[in-house]
Amino acid sequence: MLSIARLHAFEILDSRARPTLAVTLEADSGLRVRVDVPSGTAGGAGEAVELRDGDEERYGGQGVRRAVAHVNGRIAQTLTGQRFSSLEELDGALIDMDGTPDKSRLGANAIIGVSLAAARTEAAQYDREPWQHIAAMVGADPLLPVPHFTVLGGGTEPGGPGPGFREFMVAPVGAPGLSDAVRAGAEIHERLAARLAAAGRSTGLGDEGGFAPAADRPEEVLRELMAAITDTGYTPGLDGVALALAPAANGFRTPDDRYRVAGEELTTDQLIDRYEEIIGRFPVRSIEDALGEDDWAGWERLTARLGDRVQLVGDDLFATRPATIAEAIGRGVGNSALIKVNRIGTVTETLAAIGVCRGAGYTQMVSCHAGETDDTFIADLVVGAGCGRLKSGAPARGEHVAKYNRLLEIADGRPELPFGLAVPTS
Repeated sequence: MLSIARLHAFEILDSRARPTLAVTLEADSGLRVRVDVPSGTAGGAGEAVELRDGDEERYGGQGVRRAVAHVNGRIAQTLTGQRFSSLEELDGALIDMDGTPDKSRLGANAIIGVSLAAARTEAAQYDREPWQHIAAMVGADPLLPVPHFTVLGGGTEPGGPGPGFREFMVAPVGAPGLSDAVRAGAEIHERLAARLAAAGRSTGLGDEGGFAPAADRPEEVLRELMAAITDTGYTPGLDGVALALAPAANGFRTPDDRYRVAGEELTTDQLIDRYEEIIGRFPVRSIEDALGEDDWAGWERLTARLGDRVQLVGDDLFATRPATIAEAIGRGVGNSALIKVNRIGTVTETLAAIGVCRGAGYTQMVSCHAGETDDTFIADLVVGAGCGRLKSGAPARGEHVAKYNRLLEIADGRPELPFGLAVPTS
């Protein structure tokens, strides 16, 4: 039973120095929890809407005082003193209160802050860790995930410099346990920094904690990663340290429905050919947002050609929306979904998206956000829901390291938990 005595929100900064919310919930029992809400960048067309103030004199219009006011005003007034039988009932009340399909009235950032705080509160009232409570809610077997570390980034502006693909990841799929996987990620990241510095290249960190050296082609970046893995003493491969890509194709799709990659303009089928060539040359196990979110026919062809060889993840394409994922399943589009709590707006809907994937044999990769905080809820989410895959940036920058440290804490406290990639079921 959830009963709220007090709700309070205030404006804080995320990892990009942009405003977001902190939400504190106090239950009738005196239990008090706080969550710091992550924030994203403009993404898929179906994404829940973060409410921003639009006041150009504060944070260039990116302030969140309106969202804060909704939590401290209407949401607090409506929820305080009520008793909810479950998180699902409370989330339903938030959805009804907003009354829009994209949560644009109250703001997805306000709604997810309250939902996350309620989820933590409910877990504590059952004397459970959040991951244990999530496992009980969805009936999943908890699983320590394989981290997918974003160690290199590239340009995504149409016609701009860089290889075009946004993120390049290493995934220690062959590690015997979580601590070994985290160590591998950290050691490869450190070795990569040394290689770049020795070559006089940039070692500055991007939003995800990855390096962003100048590079002309994605294949050049992948070769650099392969060398760093080998130099560190690990074995590149689908049963060792695999590679993963997040091209984020919306970022290099042109107005005439082509794709501009590393100075070349490609048709959809030419880009699919490029991906097929890449996975034939490099141990790439996952490609996220390989095509634009509006290129559904292309996604169908991509999945038919490569879906049995590589994980094809929808992020902008799916926006963590259960209905969109269900449509994709029916059309044979993709075989995996990126899971971001702020893209849908409540914990209950996030778990529903995971459930739709699981029912159809689609994998799920829980992900951090472009604008992160030190909050570690997604680490509990990926373990409790048994997704087996976490994308939380590089093992650098405190907001990303916090998630990996939380995983290490869970693993230390429960050494019997299995580790690895979840096997798709249907």
